[in-house]
Amino acid sequence: MSVFSNIFGGSEKQDNSNSKINWIPLNHLEQLDEIVAVSSEKPVVIFKHSTRCIISSMALKQFEKEYDLEDKVDAYFLDLLGYRAISNDIASRFGVYHQSPQLLLIKDGKAIYDVSHESIDAGELKAKL
Repeated sequence: MSVFSNIFGGSEKQDNSNSKINWIPLNHLEQLDEIVAVSSEKPVVIFKHSTRCIISSMALKQFEKEYDLEDKVDAYFLDLLGYRAISNDIASRFGVYHQSPQLLLIKDGKAIYDVSHESIDAGELKAKL
């Protein structure tokens, strides 16, 4: 891995093995239908992450550090660089402007909360549940 990849992150698949969040990889468009269906019974979180962006990496690490919603939501993780088409579909399907990083809370098939960059906060998310 190059020095720049070490500093800024590479496009490699995100390693979430040290995360206390049981991320569900979001890597198929069909999963958006699944998210809509599940969200009628349990809230769903989507974290959109750019693996090459230091700000996105910092937001992700901070969110994972504060997260304590294990059984309250299903958490999906989207690698924006690998699955840009899914990100575009999220924007149109849920009526949100594309951001990176971005956190969305989906309930009853609708995005009821979305934030980006330094506004991503696990405590604020918890308050929206």
